[in-house]
Amino acid sequence: MGKGGMSDGDHADRCCGEAINGDVQQENMAAWLLGVKNLKIQPYKLPNLGPHDVRVRLKAVGICGSDVHHFKNMRCVDFIVKEPMVIGHECAGIIEEVGSEVEDLVPGDRVALEPGISCKRCNLCKQGRYNLCRKMKFFGSPPNNGCLANQVVHPGDLCFKLPDNVSLEEGAMCEPLSVGIHACRRANVCQETNVLVVGAGPIGLVTLLAARAFGAPRIVIADVNDERLSIAKSLGADEVVKVSTNIEDLAEEVATIQKVLENGVDVSFDCAGFDKTITTALSATRPGGKVCLVGMGQREMTLPLATREIDVIGIFRYQNTWPLCLEFLRSGKIDVKPLITHRFGFSQKEVEEAFETSARGGNAIKVMFNL
Repeated sequence: MGKGGMSDGDHADRCCGEAINGDVQQENMAAWLLGVKNLKIQPYKLPNLGPHDVRVRLKAVGICGSDVHHFKNMRCVDFIVKEPMVIGHECAGIIEEVGSEVEDLVPGDRVALEPGISCKRCNLCKQGRYNLCRKMKFFGSPPNNGCLANQVVHPGDLCFKLPDNVSLEEGAMCEPLSVGIHACRRANVCQETNVLVVGAGPIGLVTLLAARAFGAPRIVIADVNDERLSIAKSLGADEVVKVSTNIEDLAEEVATIQKVLENGVDVSFDCAGFDKTITTALSATRPGGKVCLVGMGQREMTLPLATREIDVIGIFRYQNTWPLCLEFLRSGKIDVKPLITHRFGFSQKEVEEAFETSARGGNAIKVMFNL
C-alpha cells in the first residue's frame, strides 16, 4: 500500500491544530479563512508531536484553485467552510523535530509534504486507493486546517526528502504535479498516446508536463486565454488551439483540434470542469478513446457519450505519486519552475494580495509564498 495513512491510531483526529489566544506558541502563525475573502494571519497552536510525527517549518506554500474557491465562495464543490480554517495544501519545508519512532528523517531534512492523511484501515486504503478514503483528513479541506503557516505537525511517512538539486518551491509543486501524474496513470498515457488537454491553467499545464514525461508523442492544449496558451507552447505543447466559451463554436473548434492531431485524439484531459470544456474533450476524442475529468466542476451535467464507446475516467487528487514526482524533478524530465509566476512573503498585506492575484487568473499560473 502506498504512502497515505495515519502514523498511529488517533492521528487523523488530532493532526490539524487549532486557533489559540494569549502568548502560547505565538511564534507559529497561520492564514485563517474567516469568511468570504477574509483571510487573517493569527496564532495557530500545533498538536503534540506523536511518535511517528515530524514538526516541519514550512518554507514554500502554493495557492491552488481549490484554495481560491474557498477564499471567494467558502466552498469548493461539496467541501464547505463552516468555521475558521487554516488554508493551503501545497507545501514543502525543513524538519525541525522528529517523533521517537521516526527513523528515516532527521532535523534539517528538506521535505515535500503529501497533504492527505487516510485511515489505512478501509478497503480502499488497503487497495492503495487511499485518495478515496471516506475518513481522509486533507490539509485545507474543510473542516481540516491547512498548511499556510510557519509550522505544521505531520506524519513522517507523508514527508518525502527532496533530492539535493530540487528546491523547496519545486517540492511544494509536487502536489499539483501529482494530479497530472495520477491522471496520466489512470489513462495509461504512453509513447503511442496522442493527447488533448482542455484548459491551460495550473492543472492543465502540469498535466501537459506529465503527459510528455510519460512519453506522449503529440500534445495539443486548448484554452480561451492567449497568455496561457503561450505558456503552454513554451512548456512543450506541440500545438495550441484558441477556443471560446460559446457552445456554438464547438464544431469548428473540434474540427481544428482533429486536423492538428491527424491520427486522432487518444486521450483528452478536461482540466477546467465546465460543460463546454468537457463536451469539447468528448467530441474531439476518437471512437474508443478516453476522457479524463480532472477539473472539479459541476456535480451534474449532460454529456454526449453514446455510439462512440468513449471511456470516461474520473480523477480525484492522487495516490502513490510523490516518489515519481521527485524523480521526474531530480532527473530534469519535468521542470515546474516556469509555472511559478508570482511570489509573496507571509505578511497580512502579502497574503491578501497573493490570493487576489491568484483569483484574477490571467497570467498568474502558480502563486507561491516564501515563508
